[in-house]
Amino acid sequence: MNKNKSNILVLNPNSSCKVTASIQQSIETSEVAQYAAFTYECVKGAPVGIVTQHDADLAAVKMVEHLAEVNTDAVIVACFSDPGVLAAKERVPYPVIGSGMAGIQMALTRGSRVGVIAVAEAAIPRHWRYWKTLGVDHAVADEVPLNLTVEQSGNPELALDRMVMAAGELKAKGADVLLLGCAGMAGLRQPLQEQTGLFVVEPCQAAAYLALWQLSLGGLAGGSDA
Repeated sequence: MNKNKSNILVLNPNSSCKVTASIQQSIETSEVAQYAAFTYECVKGAPVGIVTQHDADLAAVKMVEHLAEVNTDAVIVACFSDPGVLAAKERVPYPVIGSGMAGIQMALTRGSRVGVIAVAEAAIPRHWRYWKTLGVDHAVADEVPLNLTVEQSGNPELALDRMVMAAGELKAKGADVLLLGCAGMAGLRQPLQEQTGLFVVEPCQAAAYLALWQLSLGGLAGGSDA
């Protein structure tokens, strides 16, 4: 008895096609891609990058409106800030997984002190508010910013050396696992891990595994018996 794969929408709540492509590369080159049918979309009219709280709030409204037209088995909100996740859970019948929450959860299965590489200094206060809300702030060693735009954070020529330097600072502060603090960095997980020797968690990949787990527990996988 075979069952069709679940349909999982990976929704980038900013409007950058470049970032969406980076997220897709991260998931499709990982083992998780074989277990579900993933589709990838961004949200038109949302900010091109989500850095400040204002960006996150604008993106949240646009994202929830976008999901009103979506039919899927689960959705991954592919942004480290998890904008609109709680509002979306009120509006749709399927699981909604925030990549920020999934990322910190996976990181804490691999280490006890998480070092976060943030896209910019302006994003860090919002991140700390989120860690306190989740009750995990005690496990975050620190955050170090790249001070790049969201789209630049996925460019290896611009970002990778900065990421390696940030990783060194975080390791010196006690971090034993790294968490990428922006979906724009998704494609650089493997080279960063190779250059630092620390396990690196890419939040969109983490959310993909969590989505599969939720669907398997709930018996909500898409398709019908053939």
